[in-house]
Amino acid sequence: MIPVLTVADVREAVAWYETAFGFSERLRIGAAHRSQLDVPGGGAVMLAEVRPNTRAPAEEPPSHSVMVRVEDARGHCEQARAAGAAISMEPTDFEYGERQYGAEDPFGHRWTFSETIADADPAEWMSE
Repeated sequence: MIPVLTVADVREAVAWYETAFGFSERLRIGAAHRSQLDVPGGGAVMLAEVRPNTRAPAEEPPSHSVMVRVEDARGHCEQARAAGAAISMEPTDFEYGERQYGAEDPFGHRWTFSETIADADPAEWMSE
């Protein structure tokens, strides 16, 4: 699965995602129409320009977020913060064995970055 995120300026977004999140451009379609970015560790995301049937995120509650696995959530968070990401949740360790942080990029998209820190048995942390 490759999520497609609409942004007002594809080229600006590519540069930002490379610096902030460590993504790398794999494919450029047109001067500024679309771009596919590889995500370290596997996966991809597509950036698309605003078209008549799409829009960039608005100031309303979000309709989605994208979750990405990372090797070092704390280090990744600091890199994203330095590039201007708005950190919505500091790196937090959860009983289900993940260390996660939340961020919003300057284009209005919400992200959760997750690092596995333990092989947690769901029977130990799930309530019925």
